[in-house]
Parts: sequence; C-alpha cells; structure tokens
Amino acid sequence: MTTWLVTGGAGFIGGNFVLDAVARGVRVVNLDALTYAGNRDTLASVEGHPLHVFVHGDIGDRALVARLLAEHRPDAVLNFAAESHVDRSIDGPAAFIQTNVVGTLALLEAVRDHWKTLDAAGRDGFRFLHVSTDEVYGSLGETGAFNEDTPYAPNSPYAASKAASDHLVRAFHHTYGLPTLTTHCSNNYGPYQFPEKLIPLVIAKALAGEPLPVYGDGGQVRDWLHVADHCAAIRAVLAGGRVGQTYNIGGNAERRNIEVVKAICALLDARRPRADGRPRESQITFVQDRPGHDRRYAIDAGKLRRELGWAPARSFEQGLAETVDWYLAHQDWVARVLDGSYRLERIGTAA
Repeated sequence: MTTWLVTGGAGFIGGNFVLDAVARGVRVVNLDALTYAGNRDTLASVEGHPLHVFVHGDIGDRALVARLLAEHRPDAVLNFAAESHVDRSIDGPAAFIQTNVVGTLALLEAVRDHWKTLDAAGRDGFRFLHVSTDEVYGSLGETGAFNEDTPYAPNSPYAASKAASDHLVRAFHHTYGLPTLTTHCSNNYGPYQFPEKLIPLVIAKALAGEPLPVYGDGGQVRDWLHVADHCAAIRAVLAGGRVGQTYNIGGNAERRNIEVVKAICALLDARRPRADGRPRESQITFVQDRPGHDRRYAIDAGKLRRELGWAPARSFEQGLAETVDWYLAHQDWVARVLDGSYRLERIGTAA
C-alpha cells in the first residue's frame, strides 16, 4: 500500500490533498502543528479512517519526524506546511522564518537521514515534494508569465521565506542527492480556505452585510487555480516529475481582484439576495493598499502540460460558482472558524 507523509495536512491546500488521497486509497500520515490555519474540522470525514493517521506536531521537531519516518516508512514526503498569509508576514515576519525556513531545514535533515537508510530500490523510488508559490518570482508587468527559469525576486517577508525554503530543497538535492521535486502554484481557491484570503473573506463579509475591502484600486492581477486542480497537478508531479526539477502550476485564469469580488457579489445576489434587494457590489469599499503589494502574477504551466499532460479541469467561472455554493452549504464550518471554536479541540493523536 502506498503511504505518504503529508505535512500541513490540516490546512487549506494540504487538507484538500489529504482528503483526496485517502479517497484514492493512499495511506496518509498527516503531520500538522495546528496553528491558527490548521483546522481539524476540515478532516472530519476521515477521522478514524484506517488510511488516515493524524499527528499533532511540528516539522521542526526532528525527533518526531524521524520516528514517523522510521515507523511508517512512507514512499514520499509532501511538504505543505507553511505560514502563508502575506499580511501576517508584514506584521510579524519572524514566525514565517521559523516555520518556512528553519522548519523546512529540520524536515529536510530528518528526511535525508531516513532516506540514507533505505536500500537502493527504496532510495530510487522515494520522493520529497515541496509545495511553493509563484510569489517567489516577484511581480510582473502587464505582459509575460513566470516560468521555471524566472529569477527569484520575492517582495514580501512571506515570499522571501518561501524562496529560502526552495533554495534549501534545491541544495539538499544537489549536495546530498535527495530526490526532490518543487512546485510553484498560483493563487488557490476552493473549499476549506481560511476566511482571511480574498474569496472566502468576501463571501463571509458579503453575507454578513459588511463592507467588502478591496486594496488600492483593485487592479492587482492574479492567476486563479482551483485547489482540486492543484492537487491533481501535485499528484502528477509526484508520479512522473523529473527528480530535482521544479514545475509551475497555474489555472490559466488571470483576473483583476475587483473582477473577482464583483463576480462573487453577482453569484451571491443570484443565490442569496439581500433582504433590501440592493446588489452586493454596493458593499465594496476601497482601502489603503498594503505595503509592497505585487501588481500582477501569471504562471506559464507549459512545462507541466508538455511533460506530464496536466491542465486545469475547470474554468474559473465554474470553479468560483462551485466554491460559492460550497461556502453557502457549509456555513457551520465557516462559523466555527470565525468564532474561534475550531481551535478549542487541539488534541492530536500520536502515531
């Protein structure tokens, strides 16, 4: 039976990946520190499942990671664990360095030491897949797209911490021979996303009748990728990616932030109109732009398409409608995040 050690598997992208992997018959050892963004509610459907082992712990705990590797002998380690919100990195960058840089280094050291103990076949088949972001590349002008050869130019403490972790992964491959893979994704959206990010934040505030904050003029452009398409791309890279390589994953769905907000408003107006009949666009409020806000991101996912045949399965319009419907149908999950009650249940299961 295939076994994967997934770090950060109670977060947004990691949680979706874990749910999908278990549904596909993969045994998952799920290591998560349960910071504010880690949510056991996301994993409710696999609680007690024989293919899901949850461990409350930190990637920086080398002894714990070493024990999990020795006990469960995973075929791959997939590193989703990260502090990931740009605004929080501006307010407190130290936590991002600790998790994304120091934590990733400790994880790599534990994995390297375990990998060296494997026989030749085990070493050849093992993979360490590191999930990164397009933000390490900086900001684009009005044209062009990031590819795997784009120079790094991170502009936020978050992006800088992820760039540093990427360099460590590269170094562990070139120095020690660890069979690594790195992916860079564009902006994700979909079920179970913490409502500090744009799409779930707008949905929650729109339903509550609150102002919908839009940074600056709303003209920042992002390439939107549904989390299910992202998970499919990661599986493809894990299965067939060339060791030591990086792969960019994009949704081929560039939209200005203001366009995304207005599209959410229109979907909510159609599904759950305001009592006073006013359009939810009337709730849009432009606020002061955040420091160092990158203007445009776009991903060229041509390498992934050519080598592994991956392409996003859904359009942005389809994916956004599905996402709005999910949040409308799961207001209990959202409510427990907003009132903080999801953090009251923090007892992990030792594996």
